[in-house]
Amino acid sequence: MLAAPLLVEEATGIGALGFDLGSIIAYLVTFGLLVVVLSLFAYKPLLAMLDQRSNRIKDSLEQAERVRRESEQRQIEMQRALDESRVEAQRMLAQAQAAAERYRQEQAAQARAEADALMERARGEIQRERDAAVEQVRREFAGLAVIAAGRIIHKSLDTQTHRQLIDEVLTDGGQPARRGG
Repeated sequence: MLAAPLLVEEATGIGALGFDLGSIIAYLVTFGLLVVVLSLFAYKPLLAMLDQRSNRIKDSLEQAERVRRESEQRQIEMQRALDESRVEAQRMLAQAQAAAERYRQEQAAQARAEADALMERARGEIQRERDAAVEQVRREFAGLAVIAAGRIIHKSLDTQTHRQLIDEVLTDGGQPARRGG
């Protein structure tokens, strides 16, 4: 009969609201144990796992930042190397152009020297041919003089005869006069 006095008690106070005090205490104890168990077995490992994840994310961000800085540094180094390569290529191009200009000047000087040597040989040859032609003209003139003297001896020398004699010598081309005529 103990149940009857509880019903009365329940009807007054908390029981009038429809709550059972024993149940509430049981719920509170169970909830307290659940909090303790979850705190020991779930909350601390969950927090540890979240901390580990947070640390991994932070490490990943730091690594990404380090990689970005290294990438920027490499890009700067590559740009510097590219600039140095351009400068070196321009220097080599300038050297090649200077060498080509020197070669062109050397070839031009050599061609001038060869042309001067050729001109000098040609002048020497022309001088020799001129000397030979003068010598030949002297020999022919001497021959003509001998022919003219021979004809003069055969004829008396008046002005008209003299001119006629020169014309004959020039017309005959230096052939000896035919006798008898």
